[in-house]
Amino acid sequence: MIQKTLFGDEVQNERDDKYTTKIKAPIYEPKNKKPHILELCDYSKTKRLIHEIEMSGVDDEEKRFLIEAAKRHNVFNYSKIADYYAHATPEMQHLMERSALVIIDFDKAIQYGYVQLSDEIMNQYLTEYDTE
Repeated sequence: MIQKTLFGDEVQNERDDKYTTKIKAPIYEPKNKKPHILELCDYSKTKRLIHEIEMSGVDDEEKRFLIEAAKRHNVFNYSKIADYYAHATPEMQHLMERSALVIIDFDKAIQYGYVQLSDEIMNQYLTEYDTE
């Protein structure tokens, strides 16, 4: 789209082709190799924090709380998790889905409470994006 400036100059508007309101979900293609389970998460910061907490002088109840809080520093490698999921047993896949490590089915994600949509938002989404 070509637009004119206040001074009469013509300017090419590049936004027309670059941006869209249509959302396309990424499709992951699993690799042929199942990663080792220890590759799925980096626990190093968590382990250092837990060691520091255990060596501290705070009381046991406070230690339990801080240890639980330290677990939020685990770093998940989601591409390796997806590869692991692709090669896992059905039971393991189910548990990975229940833990929201992978979301395969949008309806299940809503059912499990990971995604909450009101009817109004869902209807608006379907109105705007339902092209099938």
